[in-house]
Amino acid sequence: IYTPIIIGGVFKATGNRAPMIRYAEAPAKLAYEQIEFGRFVAAHSIPFRMNPHFPVNSLLVMRTLVGAQQAGCLMPAVDALMSGMWERGLDLAQPEIVAAALNEAGLDGRALLALADDRDVKAKLVANTDEAVTRGAFGVPTFFVGDDMFFGKERFGQVAATIKKS
Repeated sequence: IYTPIIIGGVFKATGNRAPMIRYAEAPAKLAYEQIEFGRFVAAHSIPFRMNPHFPVNSLLVMRTLVGAQQAGCLMPAVDALMSGMWERGLDLAQPEIVAAALNEAGLDGRALLALADDRDVKAKLVANTDEAVTRGAFGVPTFFVGDDMFFGKERFGQVAATIKKS
């Protein structure tokens, strides 16, 4: 189950920091992380380009995704916004750009942005974040299979194997 969270909230609650900050004083480690990420993208044929607006404040996107979840269109919204962020290089901190990306995917961008401003949607996003931290999350991607937690893209195989055993 895809669960939108506030990554900044997770970092604040856990004392974690983004890799670009965490490895700022270890340039070889940061460079290696970028090489490894490129290998992962290539090995899985993932269309990716670094977003020129990165880091983007993702609060609007995450609120929009919680609203999309409530509206029953979470995964099409995730696909549209992830593509916008990591394939098309869009500045998804801008409401009009978020709405346009959703509209292009056949969704009602204006309605989803309106939901993003709803008090209950905002509260749900905070609750999602708090729950993730309570369960042990300290960054993304984090996966839970039952009570087992897996962190990082490198754990996809372990997640799949655990699901098969379930």
